[in-house]
Amino acid sequence: MLNVWYKLFLKIMGVRYGKALSLKGVPFIYNKKGASITIGSNCVIKSSFLSNLVGLYSRTILLTRIKGASIEIGDNVGISGATIYARSKITIGDNTNIGGNVKILDNDFHPVDAQARLLDDKDQIGTAPVRIGKNCFIGCNVLILKGSEIGDNCVVGAGAVVSGKFEANCVIAGNPAKIIKRI
Repeated sequence: MLNVWYKLFLKIMGVRYGKALSLKGVPFIYNKKGASITIGSNCVIKSSFLSNLVGLYSRTILLTRIKGASIEIGDNVGISGATIYARSKITIGDNTNIGGNVKILDNDFHPVDAQARLLDDKDQIGTAPVRIGKNCFIGCNVLILKGSEIGDNCVVGAGAVVSGKFEANCVIAGNPAKIIKRI
């Protein structure tokens, strides 16, 4: 019954979602007016502690922060206790699995310049779109930073810090993340 009420809340927030959205626990989803969140069909969003046995630190968070920001999640995507925070654009391809406690951020949260931070100048926050391809697996506790592009069929090893562009069909791991194998 909670799923029914929460899905009604999503519609009120302007979140579009496809058929058979499955919510395990209650995610935190906030869509800023003038922004967009789209979730494809047959997606599973896990937000309760034991919904993923890796152990989730928090509920899944999907958040668009400013007008014009977007989060686009393809069909058959699984998300477990991840934070997906957009000031620009984050795209996740079909058939991708996002492991426990992953953070996907298309921005720096604060200006890099000290004076802009002191002035709390939100216009100086660095942003760049993030794109994750189709049929990817993102391991637990991965951090994906602004401007990153992960090609189709990639695997990102647990705990990796991803920054940059990575071709399709490879295994990415480490801090900073690098290609360790082509598949």
